[in-house]
Amino acid sequence: MASEEELFANIDALLEEEPQLPPPAERARLREAAGITQARLALALKTSTQTVKNYENGRSEPKPPRLEAYQRLLKGWAAKYPANGIPAAPAAPVAPATAPQPVPPETFTGPTAPEATAAVPVEAPAAPERPARPAGRPSTSRRPATSRRPATKKAAKPAVDPRFPHGPLAVLDGDGSAYGVDGIVLDCPATTIPELVEWTLRESGLGATKLNRYGKDSDPLIVLTAAAAVKLGLPERLEGHEQRRSLRLPEDHPVVKQVAKAKWQLTQRGFGPWARIYRKAQGRERQCVQLAILSWDALDERSWPGVAEMEPVDIARVLSVYATRVITPRGSTAVSGLELMTALRPPTKPERDVETGNWMSGYNPGSLGTDPMDPAPPEATPEHPVVVNSGWTGGFLNEEAYQWVRSVDTLTDEECTLPFAVGLDLNTAFLAAAARLVVGLSAPDHFHSPKFNPKIPGSWLVDLSRIELDPRLPSPFTPDGARPTGPAWYQTHTVAYAQELGYDVHPIEAYLRRETGAYLDPWHDRLKTAYVDTLADLGVTKDLDDRQFLAAMEQHKQVDPALAAVLSAIKATVKGGVGKLRERPQGKHYKEGERWPALERPTWRPDIRAAVISKARVNMHRKLMNMSRMTGLFPLAVLSDCVVYPSPGDSPLDFLPYATSGKPQPGGFRLGPTPGLAKLEGVQSMLWAVDLMEQGYNPARHIKGGDAVLDEGE
Repeated sequence: MASEEELFANIDALLEEEPQLPPPAERARLREAAGITQARLALALKTSTQTVKNYENGRSEPKPPRLEAYQRLLKGWAAKYPANGIPAAPAAPVAPATAPQPVPPETFTGPTAPEATAAVPVEAPAAPERPARPAGRPSTSRRPATSRRPATKKAAKPAVDPRFPHGPLAVLDGDGSAYGVDGIVLDCPATTIPELVEWTLRESGLGATKLNRYGKDSDPLIVLTAAAAVKLGLPERLEGHEQRRSLRLPEDHPVVKQVAKAKWQLTQRGFGPWARIYRKAQGRERQCVQLAILSWDALDERSWPGVAEMEPVDIARVLSVYATRVITPRGSTAVSGLELMTALRPPTKPERDVETGNWMSGYNPGSLGTDPMDPAPPEATPEHPVVVNSGWTGGFLNEEAYQWVRSVDTLTDEECTLPFAVGLDLNTAFLAAAARLVVGLSAPDHFHSPKFNPKIPGSWLVDLSRIELDPRLPSPFTPDGARPTGPAWYQTHTVAYAQELGYDVHPIEAYLRRETGAYLDPWHDRLKTAYVDTLADLGVTKDLDDRQFLAAMEQHKQVDPALAAVLSAIKATVKGGVGKLRERPQGKHYKEGERWPALERPTWRPDIRAAVISKARVNMHRKLMNMSRMTGLFPLAVLSDCVVYPSPGDSPLDFLPYATSGKPQPGGFRLGPTPGLAKLEGVQSMLWAVDLMEQGYNPARHIKGGDAVLDEGE
């Protein structure tokens, strides 16, 4: 005879089993009896209509915490609508169903969150701890998805495209849970990469609307955790001895063969950390899915700090905010920055043929078109075919960001006795320079002895060596701040600034473009809005005074690490996108004079990159000049968008120019959260700064306390 302990142990084992659901057909009968549509039930369960269909045809089963909520709903319906038509008597009084209270979905991040305005009048319980699975079933371990977001006022969300009800992307974990926007969790039954692609395109409801009426919708992005990658047959790590960016699966890998067998294709990048899988479009319907594999370093720590180590629900939140405000990622932030330019300025638009009346693809005014364009020789790089094949020896544009350190011989005793060195950093200086920037849209034409025109974008050969400026300031004409030694090639903004300073300029030669336009304006506007809105979500708003701004900036990364990562990615998108305009050849097998893949893009435009950097450097020098006039202060060093000043106090408020009214003086550096305004980069002692200068190091590089590295193009 069984003992009492054995009986209780058996009962406990039954209680710990997964909740049992009625057969699939009964689930459908109960829902129909209640008069609830599959779409309405999907909204209440925060899943897709297709997933509810799968529950009701037996193709998939819900997982906790949705499992418990679904079971509670079915039990309630079973009591009301029994199969024999006779309602069962309740075992105990049941609390009346209460009208659900609307809860902003942005207050929650995980699948354990309350429903946002439930569509079905059933009071859902709080998600219990996940019960242990019976032996023989796979188990998963996940920390509860909790929100670390502060209660912030949110702007109204754009209307949801009915074609993409579940947002732009999802993060797939090893148990088949696909985490999307606003905490939604989809059930993905795929066990192979081809199945995943089919599910994403046919059932997931993922994707994003085009950013321009003539553009294309963004393809859905599926981010794979390490567990999901292994489940789908991929190695957890992608190892190799080549450059990280060129690593990919070998062509004979089983997954690559699976993709080909299912008649899907990979791009020339192959199956790497960012893999695109596609078929040729059928009519207007694109068939393409972007994959990102986290354990293959798809999310670079420099651009996405800490994101790869987050829980899937938080990764989904970070990437969804970025996708909504910027663009659905298609690769590194640099790739995304370049893709955003094309998405906002599509190269073509439909137009009707005058003779036949048929619609055809035509040039979209203001864009870069569809064909790659060779630069003028001085705008190219030394290995470019234009240079190698022509034997060009006439020099090149050297429009790069500042890397200048003031000579210690020019320091005064008064400056050396100041106690502090304070670093100011300009917010997204390249983005500020892109505003209303007129660039060339057509091929360059060659001119001899042209008259300078500051409104024409191009490259000018001119001698600026006779211009002598204060040695305590960098020259505005060279990246290292040294005075030019003879004729050199300059972008239009640099020559125009020499004219602004009061000097006559007489170009010897020029390569100019007749068709022009503000190509980067929509790119600037979207990224500026993304930057300002994300800072505002972190508590750094436009209405703060300078003291409040400095205090908010000191704490903003701790307010919400996820949104701080979004902000970092936005800044990296700006710098990386500008750098991609002149992407150099990759790989040790490249030979000078050969074309490389980047040259086949219409967006390979080193002249546009030069225009952005030239304007940013000129903007910086103009502020340095104005500061010296208003305050008598001169910088110690400049590195790209960071400048270091000697200061009587440890705050920018101790040396920035203010009017008697307390308002910042126009023309100098001003504190604030928008592109082009400044924030505190770091504070060190003046002795520390002078010591670095004497050793030939740049204090602006180290003022923050770390060893910041300036990437090419920044």
